[in-house]
Amino acid sequence: MQKKILSDVQCPVVRSLERVGEWWSILILREAFYGTKRFDEFQKNLDIATNMLSRRLSVLVAEGLLERRQYCEKPPRYEYVLTSVGLDFRPIILTLVDWGNKHFEAEGASAQLTDLATGKPVDLILVDRNTGKPITLEDHAVLPGPAASERLRQRLTRAAKPSGVDASPAAPATPITPSTATI
Repeated sequence: MQKKILSDVQCPVVRSLERVGEWWSILILREAFYGTKRFDEFQKNLDIATNMLSRRLSVLVAEGLLERRQYCEKPPRYEYVLTSVGLDFRPIILTLVDWGNKHFEAEGASAQLTDLATGKPVDLILVDRNTGKPITLEDHAVLPGPAASERLRQRLTRAAKPSGVDASPAAPATPITPSTATI
């Protein structure tokens, strides 16, 4: 089955999934956050077929999440290093760790985010960087941004109405950023 290309869809979730939606890609990024850089290390740690790993690394490089750097000239050898775009994916990895531990680790946490100063596990929440307030369903909504099409404005307006938020097209558009809204 051929993958449907959705990159022209006006949705940050769709556009993000176009780049990292393949689960091997997310696991490669996880490994990169754990310090893995070389092809053979990724292959060993993930137990992934070399052709699959090669394809996924190529996509992550092409999409700007990883950078391919030569570390040896003879023979030519490369490592894969997180870019600033890739580093911005870290909160998603941490959220997946937290969510997985809460809902799918019946035997207990196999990996957990820990405060290095106290040694205690972190209870992860999403916070608005500007105000320091936790993001809640009661106080926050995804509203149309300045570039939203009329169709997207209508969908987001419909979605926001149950919570009493005025998201009509006449309302001022607020840009949606990871630090100011939750989906």
